[in-house]
Amino acid sequence: MATREQCAELVQQLGALGAVSRGVGRALPPECPQAAVIVLSLLARYGQMRASDLADRLDVDMSVTSRHVTYLVTRGWIERHPDPQDRRSRLLRLTPLGEAVLRQASDRIAEVFAEFLGDWTDEEVGRLAALMARLRASFDGGGPRAGLRGRPHEG
Repeated sequence: MATREQCAELVQQLGALGAVSRGVGRALPPECPQAAVIVLSLLARYGQMRASDLADRLDVDMSVTSRHVTYLVTRGWIERHPDPQDRRSRLLRLTPLGEAVLRQASDRIAEVFAEFLGDWTDEEVGRLAALMARLRASFDGGGPRAGLRGRPHEG
């Protein structure tokens, strides 16, 4: 089991990853911001979904999700269509253009990582990816503190 000190160091390192995220964001074209790539990636990974489900996956307010969706719909990267189970609801799905944009963005992001991780071994990159996936899985619904997920932020 991890010590409190190890967890504190991990928190410090995760906080510093903001620089990595900003670097990735700068590598993307202005018309394809990082938030757009995240939304497109979620739709590619999980398939069509309601905006409320997208908001849950993004862990943001519906108003933020609506702005992202509007941006992507106006560019033709995603589309809304009626939910066959509930005609009052709309489902969001990637368009072929959105798939192409996501592919291009993903390729560019992979290039950026390849540049910065050029002195890493394949084993090191693989180990980091596996550990990050494990960390994410620990926080994805059902972890020991799943009840904390919906708590309002204090402060």
